[in-house]
Amino acid sequence: MLMNLVLVGATGLVGRKMIQLLEERNFQIDNFYAVASERSVGKEVLFRGKPHKIISVEESLTKSPHIAIFSAGGSTSKQWAPKFAEINCFVIDNSSAWRMEAGVPLVVPEINGTAIGKTDYIIANPNCSTIQMVLALSPLHNKYKIKRVVVSTYQSVTGSGAKGINQLMAERNNESPQEKAYPHPIDMNIIPHAGDFVDDNYTTEEVKLVNETQKILDENIKVTATVVRVPVDGGHSEAVNLEFENDFTIFEVTRILGAMRGLVVFDIPEANMYPMPYLAKDKDEVFVGRIRRDMSQEKSLNLWIVSDNLRKGAATNAIQIAEYLVVNKFITK
Repeated sequence: MLMNLVLVGATGLVGRKMIQLLEERNFQIDNFYAVASERSVGKEVLFRGKPHKIISVEESLTKSPHIAIFSAGGSTSKQWAPKFAEINCFVIDNSSAWRMEAGVPLVVPEINGTAIGKTDYIIANPNCSTIQMVLALSPLHNKYKIKRVVVSTYQSVTGSGAKGINQLMAERNNESPQEKAYPHPIDMNIIPHAGDFVDDNYTTEEVKLVNETQKILDENIKVTATVVRVPVDGGHSEAVNLEFENDFTIFEVTRILGAMRGLVVFDIPEANMYPMPYLAKDKDEVFVGRIRRDMSQEKSLNLWIVSDNLRKGAATNAIQIAEYLVVNKFITK
């Protein structure tokens, strides 16, 4: 069987990471089609050492694609994903456009790959900060039933794309950024603001953490979030407090987390060993440490969770979904 794969948004920060991951994971592709904005059409990207001309999204529809991975923003996904679905091409969308749409599976393969049906031609990739958190929460929820989650994130500038990195590096070099991702300096600063402010003074990034966690794990879990942007580029970090229905031991919690696929327990405090963004950078795993009981509240636990947001938080998770489709024979053309 031939595999025709379209990557929409191939020149962006996440798109380039997806090309890298497709190569690293040796994903079987017979025909690779790179799509980007109109101003990039005709330029080239390298894939497996060979140049591929960038084509328009309209042209890519004519290539009989089996899988289309979208990483080009919500408006592009809303406009074009249904057109690919109409020709029975599976769309894996990295934007927020389809995540909360009824009937569209929101998937972290280690947790809920089975949520994908044979005719679910649009599949949503969760938000980067959601992915790493629910990967740690899922096995604990299965065992102890999570009642409430309180999460504060420390999010890398890479979550804002090249613009965020460029602003940080320009400020670090005492230069004025050509284009700002943030309304304040990010170097030597932290900004309690990511996304847009919405109702009740929460941001869209905070609302995503609430809604997506409930959709993936359990609509009855109460979630509250504070999202913070920090001047690092290695990955996102999260301080997570969990309240359970059932009690636990730290030994058992550590064992359960250690057995979860895609999760690494890195927690030796006496040796100053705990997850940090620079250790997680360029890795696919989600790292968890600082595992300790919340002494102020019964049946409550504190965790520190770190992951490379461009990899597991975006590119790796999307490609794992594509791998799931292939392994489970969703694609038969």
